Amino acid sequence: MRARLIAVGLFALVAAAPALAQVSDGVVKIGVLTDMSGPYADNVGAGAVLAAQMAVEDFGGTVNGAPIQIVSADHQNKTDIGSTIARRWYDTEQVDTITEVVSSGVALSVQQISREKNRIFLATGPGTPDLTGKACSPVGLHWAYDNYAYANVVAGAVVRRGQKDWFFLTADYSFGHALEEQAARVVKSNGGTVKGSTRHPLGSADFSSFLLQAQGSGAKVLGLANAGTDMINATKQASEFGLTQGGMNIAALLVNLPDINALGLDKAQGLLLADSFYWDMNDETRAWSKRFMERFGGRAPGSLQAGVYGAVMHYLKGVKAAGTDEAKAVMSEMRKLPIEDFYTKGAKLREDGRVVRDMYLLQVKKPEESKKPWDFYNVVATVPGDEAFRPLAEGGCPSVAK
Repeated sequence: MRARLIAVGLFALVAAAPALAQVSDGVVKIGVLTDMSGPYADNVGAGAVLAAQMAVEDFGGTVNGAPIQIVSADHQNKTDIGSTIARRWYDTEQVDTITEVVSSGVALSVQQISREKNRIFLATGPGTPDLTGKACSPVGLHWAYDNYAYANVVAGAVVRRGQKDWFFLTADYSFGHALEEQAARVVKSNGGTVKGSTRHPLGSADFSSFLLQAQGSGAKVLGLANAGTDMINATKQASEFGLTQGGMNIAALLVNLPDINALGLDKAQGLLLADSFYWDMNDETRAWSKRFMERFGGRAPGSLQAGVYGAVMHYLKGVKAAGTDEAKAVMSEMRKLPIEDFYTKGAKLREDGRVVRDMYLLQVKKPEESKKPWDFYNVVATVPGDEAFRPLAEGGCPSVAK
């Protein structure tokens, strides 16, 4: 009888705290791998780290009795550096999941490493749709947007307004190539023509030769398949070279809120763009953004920063529901759980890892329309997620094909 009581007692102790025993190393560690110093730093960077910290705080600081920790690093938009950090985090620092990774090239590498190590990758910043296509992963999630959706929303709207002859100025790496490819597809499918394209290195300061090629093409639309400071500098120099005064319109295919702040409303006014979030959209977005701004020097969050909060929060909900931080078990729960917060309404996590959410066609206000700091956009249209994102059957994800 005594032995039986001891056995029952031991079972009760184990049953009382199963979750903590299932958390590797007794800590849930989240790595924010981002651009802290390069062309995308304003769009992600320290703001992305803050958003992750806010998610942990709002979740309560622990999950299933285990503390939650945030670590961060700068991948410098270099695949070798990002890959080295990811492997070190997984192999020696017990990081359970990596998030953000704005560079598409770095993200594709981190997704493959995460798959090899059986760790969840919460991609919020990169644009390449290959993350849910040919490079998809059973433990990979693409949260905020992708180039397919942006091209659908922006290029489609511009062409349907009668601006059909395009020339592309493209960042010369996987993100830019994919963005141009998707936009060109939309232009042509809507009856438009691509007059030509040229590619520039990441972090270019002088766009003069590229803009002269665009000017000489006879195109009516300059499609900017780049982002961050590259997009800002190209837009400013296009104005300085007289492209816009000469009748060429600029379609910036990937714009974040801090980019408009850097450009100024006088130069950005009238610009059509797509995004998955705007801080001043409703009471919920304003309430969260106010908290963010109080801790971030008054700067409003862009979609990529807010997206980190949403992805981290959903991951923690998955860990709680699974009772473990084992990747496949957590991913299974994340697919079941509803995605509902200030940022996301009625979204679903698809089999290929794509979070299918509504996208918004936005237009930059005129300076006289802006009534307060960061009051930059009018919402022109809401595009349902099933219309904005690539259909599951067309993505080429091997696990879905099977």
